[in-house]
Amino acid sequence: MTPFGLPGKRALVVGIANGQSIAYGVARALKAAGADLAVTWLNAKAEPHVRPLAAELGAAIALPLDVASPTEEDALFAAIAERWGGLDILVHSVAFAPGGDLHGRLVDSSPEGFATAVDVSVHSFLRLARRAEPMMPPGSACLTMSFYGARRVVAHYNLMGPVKAALEASVRALAVEFGPRDVTVNAISPGTIATRAAGGIDRFDEMMTAAAARAPLGRLATIDDVGAAAVFLCSPGARAITGTTLHVDAGFHVTA
Repeated sequence: MTPFGLPGKRALVVGIANGQSIAYGVARALKAAGADLAVTWLNAKAEPHVRPLAAELGAAIALPLDVASPTEEDALFAAIAERWGGLDILVHSVAFAPGGDLHGRLVDSSPEGFATAVDVSVHSFLRLARRAEPMMPPGSACLTMSFYGARRVVAHYNLMGPVKAALEASVRALAVEFGPRDVTVNAISPGTIATRAAGGIDRFDEMMTAAAARAPLGRLATIDDVGAAAVFLCSPGARAITGTTLHVDAGFHVTA
């Protein structure tokens, strides 16, 4: 095995919505590196968009998964156990906040909206990691997706800033808990990327233009850039990296 190859690794990628999804870029890169894939779609509405991508990727397992449904989690991990008997890579690329709470001030967010955002965007990662943990041999990896707004106040990101901060804190805690099993836990913080989920953020086009102008590389990162970073973090070459958030944003995070 090369330091950055993944031949024969079994990878679950959660969060593909369409061909512009960060999760799709990650899945495509993992497949190119030699991994076998399991992918999910949110619901019946999303299935027609994701199932063809699953077929294109040659996914061995393709099932629905609403992360709020324990029954669907049960079915997914039962299928993984039956088909593979284990899991080497978990990729969580799921985030959501109710529109009314996302578009308003943080201080005005409802208890229900805040709780939903944390449950879907953060605790779902913990739930999936808990399911995956007993199936993961030494050398496995867990990944999730954060954003610059976890560390700095980003205009119009509102409620999701504290939520992503909680996600990054959870990555650090899980890294300590999973470390004795030789399982790494990391986050990737992509820059501003035009995805379906990001379209729910107010004035997102302005955010993309400003980010490209400020980034040292003079551009935005792509889903393929994120995919390449994910392959690295899941590969033998990154076995000593855990509990970190890797910025893949064309250098935007270093600018003032």
